[in-house]
Amino acid sequence: MSPSTPRADAVRSRARILASARELVDAPGGLRLSAVGRAAGVGQATVYRHFPTVEALLTELYRVEVGELADAAHDLLGRHPALEALRLWLTHLTRYARTKRGVLAALGGSLAEPVAGETAALVREAVDALLTAGQADGSLRADVDAVDVIAMIGFLSRVGEPEVADRAEHLLVLVLDGLRTRPQGG
Repeated sequence: MSPSTPRADAVRSRARILASARELVDAPGGLRLSAVGRAAGVGQATVYRHFPTVEALLTELYRVEVGELADAAHDLLGRHPALEALRLWLTHLTRYARTKRGVLAALGGSLAEPVAGETAALVREAVDALLTAGQADGSLRADVDAVDVIAMIGFLSRVGEPEVADRAEHLLVLVLDGLRTRPQGG
């Protein structure tokens, strides 16, 4: 094992810490490294070795979440027709928006902007892959690009929690209807 290759137990500990942080990010009183360590079943030294600050933990959690979101687009395209893959991905995005809101709120404005900027390209690439597949098979409009879709789904970060739960599916149907191709003369 090279000095730069983490040990298997360290990789497992880091994954448990991130999973626990994901569960606790919206806890009342804010995210505490001590609570994350207890939930992950690791000692405080292990938590601090991986994430010396709450901000470092939240930053990595956000990066992991966005990476999972981007990977999901490609995975869905491999298993579904483009329009269905887009629908499923947008549904996944709705669930993700709740985590994003909690993580970015916990990070605060000064830290949130650079982190969100770092990951924006991943989201754009995922949307572009979904659109390209749908435009190639004729199910999605050719005059739409990733920036258009990202602007349309921006509502997810602006709609309050009770409304997201109540309206998300309906709003996603409206977005998809706007992206579908229409028969000539229809």
